Amino acid sequence: MDDMHKLRKILKQQKEGKAVGICSVCSSSRFVIDAALVQARETGSDVLIEATANQVNQLGGYTGMKPADFRDFVLERAEVFGLPADRIILGGDHLGPVAWKGRPAEEAMKLADDLVYEFARAGFTKIHLDCSMPLGDEVTLSTEEIADRTVRLAKISERGFAEYKQDNPDTVSPVYVIGSEVPTPGGSGDEEGLTVTKASDLLNMLECFQEKFEEAELPWRRVVAAVVQPGVEFGNSEVHEYVPSEAELLTETAKATACVVLEGHSTDYQKEKSLAAMVRDGIAILKVGPALTFAAREALYALEMMEKEMYAGTDTKLSAFAQTLDEAMLADPSNWKGHYTDEEPQSSFLRKYSYSDRSRYYMNVPEVQESLSVLMSNLMGGVPATLLSQYMPAQYTKLREGYLKNEPEALVIDKVRETLDQYWRACGQEH
Repeated sequence: MDDMHKLRKILKQQKEGKAVGICSVCSSSRFVIDAALVQARETGSDVLIEATANQVNQLGGYTGMKPADFRDFVLERAEVFGLPADRIILGGDHLGPVAWKGRPAEEAMKLADDLVYEFARAGFTKIHLDCSMPLGDEVTLSTEEIADRTVRLAKISERGFAEYKQDNPDTVSPVYVIGSEVPTPGGSGDEEGLTVTKASDLLNMLECFQEKFEEAELPWRRVVAAVVQPGVEFGNSEVHEYVPSEAELLTETAKATACVVLEGHSTDYQKEKSLAAMVRDGIAILKVGPALTFAAREALYALEMMEKEMYAGTDTKLSAFAQTLDEAMLADPSNWKGHYTDEEPQSSFLRKYSYSDRSRYYMNVPEVQESLSVLMSNLMGGVPATLLSQYMPAQYTKLREGYLKNEPEALVIDKVRETLDQYWRACGQEH
């Protein structure tokens, strides 16, 4: 059996000078996951789907799912859309103590131990180990301290995966992503604080981590990528575009190493030519999340506008989707305060239209789910083509050409795929 992980094959191709990469779909949204699965099926490619430590963990995360639950959810959706399971790579993002960073160090690390074990035991094979954050009352961490904590979690990952493999012997061995310079999850927009990782810092990190892995008799060859800051970021209304010349020393240094490619976080909203330039420069794993839920939210708002037009003057119960979603955000501001201003009308605008898309945290609220159900039911018979032309013109064209069904979920999925298409093309995943 070929035990080479698909990401190691991408690493090998990159080191041979080929501009290939993979899009990492980092989301728990059903619409986004469905779109990614359809994208892989239609292009004949593999798909990398990741869950973050805040979304999915041993306590349920904000989705209520544990790692095995998320795995089963993705595989069940794949079966619905006819994508073979062997075309799916499952990953865990920011696995470490981030969800408990306010707790004392040892307490937070014990929770991180359990987190990593459950991801590995559930068969996730792309593991980003992130111990970069100070814990409790810690102020800073040295590279050595970060590496020590990463090795601790890698040992637990190896143990968990060995147990999984006893029941699933054909599963390839996992690969690891390391990195102590991680952009703020979900974007920050702090351009003044945006600094490209120094090439010397990357080399020092790799040297330190390799030494620690080898001292612990861990397989360093399975470390395939390092997270860096290549100069990309987004905030509520700003996007810091990738500038190859600013990252040239970093990317050329990484290319000269035999062991890793680079992983880019917060690549959301980058132009397609920027994404392609990143892959060309060795940033072979492009993570995207909020841009995909942003697209799904755009589609749902458009569907609601069509719903209002279709049923104007009738007794049909309408979904009130946008209003219900905003009410859910106002009822529990914990997931958007600190990201948006409290002042109106700016706050109301950002809750709806921020690039950071904090509304994604509220899609599983029961009232929002009920509203979505009403919206989908009201449009299940299709929408008039003339309305579709007004509110979703790209989908109108595909409908007219026979490429798209006139069903609400199909319309949302296709809207998300507009963004995925750009990543697939940039990564050379279009077959």
